[in-house]
Amino acid sequence: MKTPVFAIDVGYGNTKSAYRAASGTVATDMFPSLAPLAATRSLSGYGDAVLTSRKVATVTLDRIEYEVGPDVSLTAAYGKTGRALADDYVLTNNYAALLFGAIHFAGVTHIERLVLGLPVHNLKKYSDLLKERFAGDMDFGCGHVTVDKVVVLPQPLGSLISASSSRGKAFNPNDEHLVVDVGYFTTDWVYAKGFAMDDTRSGGMPGGASQIYQRIASLISRDEGDDVEGIELIDKALREHTTFRFYGKEIDLAPYLERAEPVIAGVVLAIQNNVGKMPNLRSIILSGGGAALYAAVLRRAFPRLVIEMIGSPCVANVGGFLIAGEAGLARERRAA
Repeated sequence: MKTPVFAIDVGYGNTKSAYRAASGTVATDMFPSLAPLAATRSLSGYGDAVLTSRKVATVTLDRIEYEVGPDVSLTAAYGKTGRALADDYVLTNNYAALLFGAIHFAGVTHIERLVLGLPVHNLKKYSDLLKERFAGDMDFGCGHVTVDKVVVLPQPLGSLISASSSRGKAFNPNDEHLVVDVGYFTTDWVYAKGFAMDDTRSGGMPGGASQIYQRIASLISRDEGDDVEGIELIDKALREHTTFRFYGKEIDLAPYLERAEPVIAGVVLAIQNNVGKMPNLRSIILSGGGAALYAAVLRRAFPRLVIEMIGSPCVANVGGFLIAGEAGLARERRAA
C-alpha cells in the first residue's frame, strides 16, 4: 500500500504511528517501545487454539532478529525487556526495529513523506542522520518498504499542531504557548508564538516518566526488602489506575507517586529557569505519555497560568506530525 505521508513517533516508552486511511480518517497505532531478541522457538498457536498467537513481528537488522509489536512481553528475566534508554537512542537497532514494526503493522510499502520526531536537545545532532538512514529502499526481514523523503520535527511541535488543529479558527497565530511534552525518558518544551519557535526559551533534558517509575521502584524495593525490576508494569498500573502486584501483594502506587514528586520538581525547576516569567502566555499545553504525572507540580510552579491537558496526549505528537507532513507535501506539489 502506498501512502503520501506516514508519521511515526518512536518514543522511549511507546511507538506511535499515524496515516490517512482510504476513508479520509486518521488511523493511529501504538505499541510498547520494547525490542527484545526474538525467541528461537514459539509455543503460541499450538494446543488446539488454547495458546493464542501474539501480535508481534520479527524485524531483522544486521542479521539479528528483534521482536516488536502490541503483544511483546512487558517482563523478562533479569529485566531484559529490550528497552533502550540512552541519549543516542535513535542510532540503535532497537529504534530501527520499532520504526520498521510500525510500518509493517500498518501494511504500508511505499511512503512519499516519512515524518519523524526528535527531542529538542537532540534535533540538530541527529536530524540529518535520520534523514539519511531511513530514506530509500529498505528490507527489514518482514517486508520491503520505499521511503521517498524523511522529514524530522521537534517532538513538542507535534502537540502544538494537534492543539491548533483541534481549535480550528479559535487558534490565534499571535498567541504565545509553552508546550511541555513529558516523554518516557526525556521532557521537552517549546515556547512558541503561533508556530514560530523561540529557540532561546525552548529546550529539553533527560527526566521523563521513566525516572519517576525508577524512583517508585526503588522506594518499593526498600519497603519490601527485594529488588523491583518491572518499571514497565509500574507504568501500566499508573496509566490504568490499578495496583502493582509484587509477589502476590497488591500495592497502591498513589503514595509512592507522591514520594517521587521531587524528581518531577527538579525537571519543572529547569523549565522555569529556562522560560522565565511568562505574563503574556495564553496557556501551557501539557502533552506526552507522562503528562498526567507532571500536571500537579506544573500547576504549583505556574499558579497564575492556564494549563491545558491536550486530548489523547500519547498520540498528540504523531497526529501533529501527520498534519505537518501533509501540509508540507501539499506546498511542494503546488510549487511543482
